[in-house]
Amino acid sequence: MRRLEGISRIKYIRMFLRSRHRSASGDLLAKIELLERAQERGERTLREEMTRGREENANAAKSQREELTASLESVRGIVDLRLQELQKDNAQQIERMRATVDEKLEGTLEKRLGESFKLVSERLEKVHQGLGAMQQLASDVGGLQRVLTNVKTRGGWGEVQLGALLEQLLTAEQFDRNVQTREESGERVDYAIKLPGEGNGAAVWLPIDAKFPMEDYQRLITAQESGDSVLTDGAMKDLEAQLKKSAKDICAKYINPPKTTDFALMFLPTEGLYAEAIRRIGLVEQVQRDCRVVFAGPTTLAALLNSLQMGFRTLAIQKRSSEVWNLLAGVKTEFAKFGDSLSKVKDKLDQAASDMDKVAVRSRAITKKLRDVEELPSNPQPLLPELLPEEEELE
Repeated sequence: MRRLEGISRIKYIRMFLRSRHRSASGDLLAKIELLERAQERGERTLREEMTRGREENANAAKSQREELTASLESVRGIVDLRLQELQKDNAQQIERMRATVDEKLEGTLEKRLGESFKLVSERLEKVHQGLGAMQQLASDVGGLQRVLTNVKTRGGWGEVQLGALLEQLLTAEQFDRNVQTREESGERVDYAIKLPGEGNGAAVWLPIDAKFPMEDYQRLITAQESGDSVLTDGAMKDLEAQLKKSAKDICAKYINPPKTTDFALMFLPTEGLYAEAIRRIGLVEQVQRDCRVVFAGPTTLAALLNSLQMGFRTLAIQKRSSEVWNLLAGVKTEFAKFGDSLSKVKDKLDQAASDMDKVAVRSRAITKKLRDVEELPSNPQPLLPELLPEEEELE
């Protein structure tokens, strides 16, 4: 580049000199021309060198590109190889991880499925048990329904409940079942309470008969739930009529003074039925007045039986009061004898205390004599005569 700048400057100088010194000598011009030719040759040489330099640079660049390409190919091959190895290693690791995860998932899944199946089995077992219990309950309800719909078995259910109350609150000697109250008819009441007679007379029976007008009571409940006042009044009248009829039967069959009391009890097995009976205005008083029958529900009968039990206990105490009095008199006599024995024991103890005092005096005397043992001669005979009179005095 510097050579080209020099050539350009020479050309510029030559043109300047030609324009300024047209009259210059031919030698100078010739030299200038020689210089120009030299400069042209230098310029051609420079161009050729530059061309060769460019070619060399191009070749060098091409060689470098080829080397770089080869290096890149080598690097790419190495990178590809490393990538393949890395991919292979990653694939192996991923495969191991997948196997581990599959194993853990399989174990966890089996565990969870096992727990789930176990839980489901337990729930199904409980459901099965519940279904069995429901079937049993349905069977029991069906049996209860059959019992309650059958007049004979329904009466038996009321008798069982009545018997359970009597057994719970009274002793076996205080009541009996299937008691015959009328010799001529042979009718037997469900249960009867044994009451004491006057003086030493025979016992008096209190008849108790269980009644359960289920159909009439159920119609009344249905009518009350429907809210129909007409049906409710009709059902209540039917129930009242049935209760009156049952009271008349009890009066005619089981009340027979003096073998029985002049009244009887009608046991109504449910509190609801008893509540409907006493809620009817005038029904209780009319039945008591005309039939001498008293209604009793489970709670009312329990209270009545408790009262009777207290009366039985009071009567038993009154009957055995003379025995208790005789027992107390015997205790009083024995206690007086016991006082005499205590006085004698006291005298004996006083005599023993006096003897102990004498023994203590004797012991002190012996101890006093023993203090002077070291001052006496070896022969102890003079000591004994002194002690013997004291012993005789103590005796």
